[in-house]
Amino acid sequence: MLNFSFRRLPVLALTLAALFLSIPARLAAELVWTPGTGWTVVGGAFSGLLGTEGRNALDLMNQGRAAEEKGSVGSALSAYGKVAKRYPNSIYAPEALYRAAKLRLGRMEYFKAFEDYQGVVGRYPNSKRFSEIIGEQYRIASSMLDGARNRTWGWLPGFRNREKGIEFFEYILLNAPYSDYAPLALMNVARGHQKLRQPEEAIDALDRMINSYPQSLLAPDAYLKLAQSHSSLVEGPFYDQASTKEAVTYFEDFMILFPSDPNIAAAAKGLDGMKVMLAESKMKIGDFYLYKRSNFKAAKVFYNEAITAYPDSEVAKRAKLRLVDVEAGLAGKPVGPEDGKKKRFWLF
Repeated sequence: MLNFSFRRLPVLALTLAALFLSIPARLAAELVWTPGTGWTVVGGAFSGLLGTEGRNALDLMNQGRAAEEKGSVGSALSAYGKVAKRYPNSIYAPEALYRAAKLRLGRMEYFKAFEDYQGVVGRYPNSKRFSEIIGEQYRIASSMLDGARNRTWGWLPGFRNREKGIEFFEYILLNAPYSDYAPLALMNVARGHQKLRQPEEAIDALDRMINSYPQSLLAPDAYLKLAQSHSSLVEGPFYDQASTKEAVTYFEDFMILFPSDPNIAAAAKGLDGMKVMLAESKMKIGDFYLYKRSNFKAAKVFYNEAITAYPDSEVAKRAKLRLVDVEAGLAGKPVGPEDGKKKRFWLF
């Protein structure tokens, strides 16, 4: 017969609370390895595993480290992989993943190295190596973006995969959105898309950069690259000028926000080119209405818009001359041919 009193429930609750409160202490424990004693837990109550499971996990960790010391990378990876898979809730698991990642990185197995590092920061975000691992992931992503070739089995090189580098940078943003690596990762995402000739995706990354990290030291460069990316989409005065207007906006924002930046001259030149393009597009529409449709009122509107778009430009001077023809047309006088060209009459 069970001898249990409800009066003992508070004592039981306190005991359970103490047990759960001890978990952070266990997680804060450190693993220390020495050639003589192998792996030992320092600073924590226990490893997270008891009995046979605990001994098996420890044996595998010692086997992995012994193989690592002998240069048997394959055997070490096998042992560490078993620890991470079979005993994921133990203190050994993050260390096993970390050591496996370092070994894979040494063999240029970038994909699996990144995956193992991701296993640590994804499953064990309180790891003391969090910042170190984010740095390693950043270096792997940078290498992939710059054309490094992932190796299979540690010796067979694959193809360059810059898309994977972009994917890895996005993981870094998810892992550490408030770290110093986050704005750098976004700038590299934009750089990767530019390398792959994907300007719209590059623009998206740069836009995320200036909106998420406006105080970053990289913000000026992001504004300028954003303006230049928009300007690269401009196809000429005969096409839609939405990208031209966006480029003008970001060039102007850059010059207002960062007037002492060393790239101010490049921004001014870019702004000049985009304003000329915008004014020229108005000229083309005005010419169409004037010379092709004899719609003098519509032509007058667009020539005035060309002047407003860039008042001090050569385009504005031409627009003012065109307005003379417009006024003549409105008065019922004949209008000369476009750009002073003589009309030709063909007999058939």
